[in-house]
Amino acid sequence: MTGPDFDSHPLIPAIAQDAESGDVLMLAYMNREAYDETLSTGRVCYYSRSRQRLWRKGEESGNTQELKELFFDCDADTLLLKVNQIGGAACHEGYRSCFFRQIDPPTGTVSTVGNRVFDPADVYHK
Repeated sequence: MTGPDFDSHPLIPAIAQDAESGDVLMLAYMNREAYDETLSTGRVCYYSRSRQRLWRKGEESGNTQELKELFFDCDADTLLLKVNQIGGAACHEGYRSCFFRQIDPPTGTVSTVGNRVFDPADVYHK
């Protein structure tokens, strides 16, 4: 096996993890083109399912990801990217991680954990 199996799986889940802290930052998807660009530039590029195009992480927010290490799983259908998160936030809602909501298992109560790094209204002007 030489890498992820894009022939069988045109879009592969890509988990971004902070290379230093180990925090899981986000889940996105890569196609072969995004994968190749990430390898060649060292700057993480994903495929946006909603936009139907390549999405260079941070192209609007400035919160880019520098690739440090790249792994793929035993089935060659999931990627793990260890990154340096530049700008402090991976989440488009302004949090360091997209996983900022925590569910209490016994009650199902949802709480927000962490603090916003930026205000999305200021960054995305929407």
